[in-house]
Amino acid sequence: MSLSRALAIARANLVRLLRDRLGLFFILVLPIIIIFVTGLQFGGGFEPRAGISGVSGDGFDAELADALSESWEVTLYESGAEVRDRVADGRLEVGVLLPADYDEQLSAGASVAVGYVAPQNDDAAIARQQVLDAAVAQQAAVVRAAAFAADEAGGEPADHLDAAEALQTDLPPLAVTVTTVGETFFPEELLGFALGAQGQLVLFTFLTSLTGASQLILSRQLGVSRRMVSTPTTMPTILVGEALGRFAVALFQAIFIVGATALLFGVTWGDPLGATLVVIAFSLVSAGVAMLIGAVANNAEQASSIGVFAGLGIAAIGGSMVPPEIFPEPMATLSWLTPHRWALDAFRDLVVGAGVPDIVLQIGVLLAMAVVLLGLATWRLRVALTR
Repeated sequence: MSLSRALAIARANLVRLLRDRLGLFFILVLPIIIIFVTGLQFGGGFEPRAGISGVSGDGFDAELADALSESWEVTLYESGAEVRDRVADGRLEVGVLLPADYDEQLSAGASVAVGYVAPQNDDAAIARQQVLDAAVAQQAAVVRAAAFAADEAGGEPADHLDAAEALQTDLPPLAVTVTTVGETFFPEELLGFALGAQGQLVLFTFLTSLTGASQLILSRQLGVSRRMVSTPTTMPTILVGEALGRFAVALFQAIFIVGATALLFGVTWGDPLGATLVVIAFSLVSAGVAMLIGAVANNAEQASSIGVFAGLGIAAIGGSMVPPEIFPEPMATLSWLTPHRWALDAFRDLVVGAGVPDIVLQIGVLLAMAVVLLGLATWRLRVALTR
C-alpha cells in the first residue's frame, strides 16, 4: 500500500469540499449561528439592548439609568415614541419611559409612573421587568425614608434625601446564601455557549460526513474509482485513501467548530489532549458511517437522503438537539446506542475538570464503533469497486 497515494486521495476529497461554497456555509457558518442562538437560550451572557427616555439631568433619572446599565446595554433617547418604535422594530429588547418631571416628583415624595415597553410574546420580558422593578424599588426606599424623616422631623422630603441616600450607602449589604440541593442537570461550566457547542459539534460533524457520502457514489458513477483501480494503485491504497478522505472532512469541521467557539464565545473544551482524542474518535466513527452509506447506496440522491435522515435522527436520539440530561429514562437509555451520547458524555466530563484517564471508556467505545463501521465499509466498498 502506498501511503502517499492514499493521502493524495484524501487531499482530493478535502479540496473538493473546500471548493463548494454553498457546502461551506452549512459546514462552517450554520453551526456557529446555531451555537450562538443556543448559547443565548442557555445563558450566554447576552445583555439586552434597552432604551430609556426622560433622562435630563443628574438626579434620580440618571441614577436609574446607571443602575440599569449594570444589567442592560442602555441607550438614552429624547422621546418615548422613539423608544416604542425601536422596540417594535426589534432594535431594542426593552424600553423604559420616564416622565419629564421624574426627578422633581420623586424629590417631592410623590408617586411616579414608570413606563415599561417590551415586544409581544417575549418570554424574557418578565425577567427583564424584574430588573427594572429592583432598580425602582431601591430609589423608592430612599424616597420613603426621606418622607418618613420629613413627617418626624419636619420640613420637606427633599430636605432629607441626602441623609437618606447616605444612610442607604452606609448600610451593610444583605447577604444571600444560595444552596443547591441534589444534583443539577447542567454544571455552571456548561451554561452559556458550551452546551450548544458540544451538541452542534457532534451533530454537524456526523451529518456532514453522512451527506458527503454521495461523493463516493459520484466517483463510482463517473468512473473515477474504476480508473483508479485500473492504475498501479492497489485496492488497499484506494480504500484507505477514501477512508482518510471522509475522516479529513469530519476532522476539519470538528476542529473549526472547536476553534471558532473558543475564539468567538470563550467556550472551554477542557483538557486539550482529552478533547483532541474525543474529536478524533468521533471523526473516525463519522467517516465509517459515511463510507458504509457510500458503499451500499445505489445513487447519490439516495445516499444524500439516507445521510440527512440518519444524521438528524441519530443526532436527536443521541442528545445533540436536546440535552440528554433531560431525557426520560427509556430515551436516556436508548441514547447510549449512539456515538453522539458517548462523545457528549466525554465532553461533559472534560469541561468539569476530567482528564484522559477519566474518559477512557467513552473513547474506547467510540473507537470500537469506528473499527466495526470502517471494517464493514471497506469490505462493502471493495465489493462495489470490483463488481
